[in-house]
Amino acid sequence: METLMAYVVGVLFASAIYMMLRRSIVKLVIGLMILSNAANLLIFTLGGMTRGSPPLIPEGAKVPEGVVADPLPQALVLTAIVIAFGVLAFAVVLIHRAHEVVGNDDLDQMKDTDT
Repeated sequence: METLMAYVVGVLFASAIYMMLRRSIVKLVIGLMILSNAANLLIFTLGGMTRGSPPLIPEGAKVPEGVVADPLPQALVLTAIVIAFGVLAFAVVLIHRAHEVVGNDDLDQMKDTDT
C-alpha cells in the first residue's frame, strides 16, 4: 500500500509542478493547491499506513496497549490544511484584483503593465 501511495504522491507533485509552470495565474494557483495536497499525502504516508486505536493509555498502565495511531502526522496535516485554505483565499482575491486591473490572467502580459 505504501508503494502505491509513493507513486500517487509522485504523480501529484509532478502535476503540481507542471501546473505551476504554466503562464496562467489561475493554473499557478491550482498547481499550488495540488502541491499542498501532495505534501499532506506525503506526511500521512511517511507517518505510516498502519491502522490503530487512539493513543490512549489505560488507567494503571505506562504505555498504550496494542497498535496505536500516531497523532503527530494528523496534527501536521490539519495545520497544513488550514494554512493552505488561507493561501487559497488570498490567491483568489489576488487573481480577481489582477484580472480587474490587467484584464487577462497571462503572466507575460502582467509584466508589461509594470512601470
